[in-house]
Amino acid sequence: MVLLLGAGMAYAARAGKLTTAGVWLGGALGLAIYWGAGWAGLGLLALFFALGSAASSWRVADKRRLGLAEENKGRRTAGQVLANAGVAAALGLLSAGFPTFAPLGGLMLAGSFAAATADTLASELGNVYGRRYYNILTFRPDVRGENGVVSAEGTLLGLAGSAVVAAAYCLGHGWGPAFGWLLVAGTVGNVVDSVLGATLERRGVLSNNAVNLLNTLAGALAAAGCSGLG
Repeated sequence: MVLLLGAGMAYAARAGKLTTAGVWLGGALGLAIYWGAGWAGLGLLALFFALGSAASSWRVADKRRLGLAEENKGRRTAGQVLANAGVAAALGLLSAGFPTFAPLGGLMLAGSFAAATADTLASELGNVYGRRYYNILTFRPDVRGENGVVSAEGTLLGLAGSAVVAAAYCLGHGWGPAFGWLLVAGTVGNVVDSVLGATLERRGVLSNNAVNLLNTLAGALAAAGCSGLG
């Protein structure tokens, strides 16, 4: 496992996907996830990383032309790594320390990645394929790429990202209601991210990393809530 995780870290550094600090923090978070959720949890981390990296790189020339490309040439910083995988790592540690929590912890971990994936694909691909852009609060036309601005195309692409994460989770844990729960979790996290972006982030109260962290927390809690109702 250590060799595989090390290989992933080396690739992320060599391909310029993460900064040096991001690589080391990502490795530490990956260990925490594996400790509590095993290969299934580590696989979800790798899946999110692959989907997020692909979405960020997709038609990057068009994004640069529009001023919508990621800063730092798309290399994710340690803060961004923590924002997207910190909740999952915390759930991994809790699952390792409290084995009776592990089944729910694994579902919540998947919910956090469903939300992170939905947000990343909705923003990265929505800014490319969206036709009309609206403020999440007022539903009035707004500027593409602004915090809290959504499109129908981006929302559907985010839902598709959640579905991929949900399918991966179900491949390891069996098909059932969890697939739908994770679709809900991804959507809830994505909506929370947009609402916070339109309000607190626009006002400078929260940073983008803080909003993304709360997005993943919302996804994890939504997954837990759905399982309780189910």
